[in-house]
Amino acid sequence: MAQASGRRRFLFVSNGHGEDWISAALIRSLPRHIVAEAYPMIGSGNAYADVCPTVGPRASLASEGWRNVRGSIRRDIAKGGLRTIPPALSFLSRIRGQYDEVVVVGDMVGVLAGFMTGHRNLFYIDVYKTGAARLYSRAEKWAIRRTCKTVFCRAENLADMLVDVGVDARCAGNVMMDTIPFAEYDARARRRRPLGVTLLPGSRALTAESFALQIAALRALPDELLPDIFLAVAGGIDVENLAREAKLGRTAMLSTESADLGELTDGRLTVHMARGAAMGNLLAVSDLVLSQAGTATVQALGTGCPAITFINARDRRSRFRDEQKLFDAARTVVPPEPDAIAGALKRLLADEGERHRLAEIGRERIGGPGALRTIVEALAE
Repeated sequence: MAQASGRRRFLFVSNGHGEDWISAALIRSLPRHIVAEAYPMIGSGNAYADVCPTVGPRASLASEGWRNVRGSIRRDIAKGGLRTIPPALSFLSRIRGQYDEVVVVGDMVGVLAGFMTGHRNLFYIDVYKTGAARLYSRAEKWAIRRTCKTVFCRAENLADMLVDVGVDARCAGNVMMDTIPFAEYDARARRRRPLGVTLLPGSRALTAESFALQIAALRALPDELLPDIFLAVAGGIDVENLAREAKLGRTAMLSTESADLGELTDGRLTVHMARGAAMGNLLAVSDLVLSQAGTATVQALGTGCPAITFINARDRRSRFRDEQKLFDAARTVVPPEPDAIAGALKRLLADEGERHRLAEIGRERIGGPGALRTIVEALAE
């Protein structure tokens, strides 16, 4: 064990792109006497690059774990998703007892996998349930009580539910707001127009399609309302594919900033691209977001950037309704049509008072930072 050298050895288990970034930010903040490794259950785990070693089998799902799309579980199973479960459980069984602490960041998937493989006394950082609609079921409370020793929740009512069944559960704020990524990218220097909009098309299979719809909506704006446009490109997304779908050309990169991915343009619109690690840089200079993302939408709303999101026939209406109970008016939901998206854009770009009103709703609903320090202190005890 690492404790023999005076250092403790932790394993962070995360199961999604946004969860990876949150987990990586926590690891960066750990004191030096803790050595961390990460097990990203789904996807490449790019967020952990230059942060800590990654371990365990890589799993790739058709849905990439995104459950907002109707039938995603059925498609995952049809495309061999069940084959990813035995390697994950085998790995978790094999490493039982090899770490001083195991920390699960995400939803119940990591907790249930830990329960099934004999892990106990886990730290669980629940970044999924909001407390507005998604509450713990009786089965989830049962599994958490038997698997976890400390749980950090996003809402007081969630923590209270677990305390009532004997779990050490706490609410210290929304850790998503402590873990917004920043990188080397001067977004402010690229501002030319009165307003700025950041595009968050997501990190999954529908990203290119979503981006093309966002660009079509921006093309429908009159010249006087055109904003400066920024794009946060998630790890693993092919920029050339985005350009083809949206009928944009890519220009040469002239800066030496590590997060700069250059520009896309059609002669009228110019899209400044940055790696997803610079999302915080983009939000800081934006007035709105067009977002199809998960965690990033929450972070944008929490920083005071109202969001416009479109819902299509493949999306689960129940998931959208649950999210909207938390987001309220801070997120505008429209059909997946350029005219509908452009209409919402025109209304908010032209109305400063309404943008400010929605920004305040977003900040209030999402909550501020502060959880990260409390969580790190608990892990370090």
